[in-house]
Amino acid sequence: MSDDSQRPIIVKRIKKGEHGHHGGAWKIAYADFMTAMMAFFLLMWLLGSVSKGNLKGIADYFSNPLKIARRGGEGAGDADSLVKGGGKDLTQQVGQMKKGAVQQDEQAKDRRRLSELQKKFQAMMDDKAKTNSKLAQFKNQLKLDMVAEGLRIQIVDAQNRPMFKSGSSELEPYARDILDEIGKLLVDVPNDISLSGHTDAAQFAGGQRGFSNWELSADRANASRRELIDGAGVPGEKVLRVNGFADQIPLDKGNIYAPVNRRISIVVLNKEAADEIRSQAGVSQDASAPADAANPGAAAMATTPDAPAAPATSTTGRVAGPANAHPVAPAHE
Repeated sequence: MSDDSQRPIIVKRIKKGEHGHHGGAWKIAYADFMTAMMAFFLLMWLLGSVSKGNLKGIADYFSNPLKIARRGGEGAGDADSLVKGGGKDLTQQVGQMKKGAVQQDEQAKDRRRLSELQKKFQAMMDDKAKTNSKLAQFKNQLKLDMVAEGLRIQIVDAQNRPMFKSGSSELEPYARDILDEIGKLLVDVPNDISLSGHTDAAQFAGGQRGFSNWELSADRANASRRELIDGAGVPGEKVLRVNGFADQIPLDKGNIYAPVNRRISIVVLNKEAADEIRSQAGVSQDASAPADAANPGAAAMATTPDAPAAPATSTTGRVAGPANAHPVAPAHE
């Protein structure tokens, strides 16, 4: 019998192969992630270092770059190119921050000036109503409110108390008194003014082919301009625009024949609105200053008292014709 202890011991070793190379794709993904995180935190730091006004300027630039480039403003910078330049770094008060601050200061002064003017008008009418019984009747026909363009003063008609003679641009005597009092206050403010005439929906016998509400509204606005200049001494160059709207913008939309729709609107323009009007007329802000100095009447988009009445243009593109040959319309006011 053989001895089992003499048997050879066989040890089997399993040799495992090494894993294959997985490549470096994860490194690229990780590097992209770290780059994105760095950019994100850098953006957060920049946003935290910029004022709210500049952030709004940046947002406005991307929503309407041409408007910001033309007007400038908070966040627009001082450069002449469309992409406005800023300061050397975020801590310096130059470039876009400087220009924005100056414009904000001008706008704030404009708002304060117009607000004070509104209070003066209200006080004037209260005072006149106490001392002049005739003007007291027309206190409710004066409407003051702040609009986007500035302070708006509306002189509206009332039943049996019209501001103009029926179907005519001739002012009633009490309407002249009201315009003269308004003009005295307008002389003291540097802002330009805009005048617009409105009628009710009652038509002339000739209809749109003859003398119509377009001509009547433009004539009444121009008559108000002449009274402000001749009666109250308002400088002619302060009148920047004279419009005739006919019956297109009724004050009482529920009743287009209501007397209140017949009115004269005087807007004391803020600087932004005045610049926009000049821009629409094709006059740049830089070019308008020397032109106004050389010829003050050239900037006003209205006719002068000494010159023949030019056609008055309405905002709808209709041109009001010459104010002659009134058709007979006794019922029209």
